[in-house]
Amino acid sequence: MKEVVAYICSHHGLSERRACRITQQHRSTQRKPLTSDPLTELRQKMHEIVATRVRYGYRRVHIMLRREGFDVGRNRVYRVYREEGLVLKTKRPRRRKMATHREARCQPTAPNEAWSLDFVHDQLASGPKIRLLTVIDIFTRECLAIEVGHRLRGENVAEVLNRLVRFRGAPKALFADNGAEFTGQIVDLWAYHHKVRMDFSRPATPTDNAHIESFNGSLRDECLNVHWFETLSEAKRTIEAWRTDYNESRPHMALNGLPPAEYALCARTSCGKEEQSAVGNSP
Repeated sequence: MKEVVAYICSHHGLSERRACRITQQHRSTQRKPLTSDPLTELRQKMHEIVATRVRYGYRRVHIMLRREGFDVGRNRVYRVYREEGLVLKTKRPRRRKMATHREARCQPTAPNEAWSLDFVHDQLASGPKIRLLTVIDIFTRECLAIEVGHRLRGENVAEVLNRLVRFRGAPKALFADNGAEFTGQIVDLWAYHHKVRMDFSRPATPTDNAHIESFNGSLRDECLNVHWFETLSEAKRTIEAWRTDYNESRPHMALNGLPPAEYALCARTSCGKEEQSAVGNSP
C-alpha cells in the first residue's frame, strides 16, 4: 500500500495527505519505516534444503547452511526450523534397547576392514517387485554398492562383491543376516577364497547388523518413498544418483557431520601418515 500512495503522489501531483485519504491508509502507517526480516534469506534457504532433502532434521540443515556460507548457530537454526513448521515427524516407534551378550565381533579401525550387506524390497509403478542389494563400509559408512534387479540370488551377491574387490581389495569381515543368499554355498566359497570372515546376525535380531539397517532406513525414507519408478532402468539411475549424493554430500551425524567420502579420505590420509611414521621410526 505504501508503494500505491507513493505512485499517486509522484504521477498525479497529489499531496501525501490526500493520497492517503483516497487509499484509506493512515498517514502514520505511510510514514512508518519498513522493517524487513533479517532472516528472510535464511528461511528461504532452509525451505529449499528441506524441499529436496525431506528427511533432514535441523542438525543436518545447519550443516548444509554452513556449507552454503551462512554464519549461523545451531540454536538459531533450530528456532527458525520450528517457526517455519519444518519439524521432522518420524513414524518409527521407539524401541527399548535391550542389553544382550554375544561373542566379540570384528571392530573395524580403518576403511575397508568390514563390510555389511542386506536386501531391501520395493516395486515399480506397474506392479513388478524389485530387490536392492546394499553394501556399506562399516568404518566410513560409505555405500559401496546398491545392486538393483528383479531377482537377486547368491551368484549376484558374489558378482557384486567381486566387482568391489577389484577396486578396493577384500575386507577382513562381512556382516550379513541369515538369508539364503548369504548363507549359501556360493558366498561361502567366495569368503573362503578371499579369506573373509562371515559374521551372521542372530535370528530375529536386526540390531546385530545395525549399521546396514540404519542405512536401509535412510535409503527408503529419502529415495524409495519419494520416487515412483516406471521402469527398472529408471530405478537404477535414480538410486545410483542418490548413492552418490549420500557418499559425497549428505552429512552423517556419526562422522561429525562429514559426508562418508570426505571422512574416508581423511581416514586414509591419517592411516598413510601413521604408516610412514612407523617406517621412519623402524631401525
